[in-house]
Formats: sequence, C-alpha cells, structure tokens
Amino acid sequence: MSLLIVGALGMVGCSETPSNKSTKPPTITIATAANAQFAIQEIALLFEKQFHIPVDLIIGSSGKLTTQIQQGAPFDILVSANMKYPQRLYEKGFAQKPPAVYANGKLVLWTTLLDLNSIGELAFLEKEAIRKIAIANPKNAPYGEEAIRVLKHYELYDKVQHKLVYGESIAQTTQFIATQNCEVGITAKSIVTSSQLANQGKWIDIPKEAYQPIQQGVVITNHGRNKHLSSVEQFFEYLFSKEAKEVLEKYGYDALLN
Repeated sequence: MSLLIVGALGMVGCSETPSNKSTKPPTITIATAANAQFAIQEIALLFEKQFHIPVDLIIGSSGKLTTQIQQGAPFDILVSANMKYPQRLYEKGFAQKPPAVYANGKLVLWTTLLDLNSIGELAFLEKEAIRKIAIANPKNAPYGEEAIRVLKHYELYDKVQHKLVYGESIAQTTQFIATQNCEVGITAKSIVTSSQLANQGKWIDIPKEAYQPIQQGVVITNHGRNKHLSSVEQFFEYLFSKEAKEVLEKYGYDALLN
C-alpha cells in the first residue's frame, strides 16, 4: 500500500489499470479524509492481505478531494469526513449509487502544552495565555465545521474568533498543535488516538451535544465503477465488515455494520 498526502490536483500521483496481460489485480485508489487516514491505512493493509488487491491512499480534506474528483482525478472511492461531499458527487453525476455512512467521528480538545485535567470548561480558551487555537478550515473540512459549532454552542466563537488558526485539513490542524504553534486545538479523536500521537500531549472528549453527529460517508466514484468495479466493491463492503469495525472503534469512531 502506498500513501500520498495532497493539497492540489497537480500533486496527485496515481497508477492507471495495468495491462490486460498482467495477472495482478489493478491497484485501487482511495481518496481519504485526513481524519480517517490512520484507520483507513490499517483497514487497507488488512484488505490487501485478505484479498491481494493493492491499495493507494490519497490523503486530504474532504472538500478538496471532492473538487479533485470533479476535475477528473482518477480516484476510485471517496472516504469522506461527512456525507455532504459524497452526496454532492452522487447528485452531480460523479457517482452512480448514493453514499453510505460507515462510522461517526468524534471531536476532542488536544494540547501538547497544557494540563487539560485541571481546566474543566472550555471557557479557558478566552484567557490571554491562549493566543492561538487550531481548527480545520470549515470551508473544506467537516471537522472544522463542527469545531465552529462547538465554539458557538459554548458562546465562545465571538470571543475567540481572532485566535483561530485554520489548517487546510484536520491533519495540518493536528500538526499545528503537535508542533506547539498553537497552544490548543479542536481535532479528530481518530488522530490523537493513533499510535503516532497516542503518547503526545493530552486530550479531552468534547461532549456530543455540542456538535452535530459527524457521519463519515463513503462512495464509489464513476472512475472506480468504470475501471475497477469488482475490486472497489470488495473494498466498499469490507469497510462495513467486523474486522474494519474493530479498527474504526479502536480509533475512537462509532462504527456501523451492514
């Protein structure tokens, strides 16, 4: 399995279907929202081992990945951070079947500088000591949309708006916090519970009532249906398997089964 993190279409590198003379199955390309990258990497490895179908992952924000698909990027499946973008592809004719929800994501407040256990309420974000708060760009990233909703829920948005630093994706947002460019931030639980970050900093769950359920959506694109239908359908179904559910729940998702 190979992985690419992209910010623009020109940076994408994908392989087309191998020659018909090859006995190897074609590589399928999965465009994956940054919040899901660690879980999907692990699921893809299990899938490759079981079905012997190679997988490439393209990592980015859901909005940008959707735009790239609409501009002709040869992605076979979109694994999004919400249902809006997969639904958009379906409604605009870039997918023949409607998307499905495979899991619900969760938000956390994360820091590598502060002792969150002694803080309690999110109102501490107003304090002068907190100069920068990282969130994903709500224009591209569903987790950024819900981070704004959290701040408004606690009537903090107007008070801390000038402190907000926007990451292009939830991955970049997490980087801002990990490198201590921001004192604190709102990010995906699936990222801070990954093996890469599990021992870095401290995080607390944000109450579910503070934001709307983050329904993670998946859809097979026209490219996938036209080029690699059998392989992409296998991966689509595997995403709802017991094995995938166990991985997703390990990363803090509420996973769904077919």
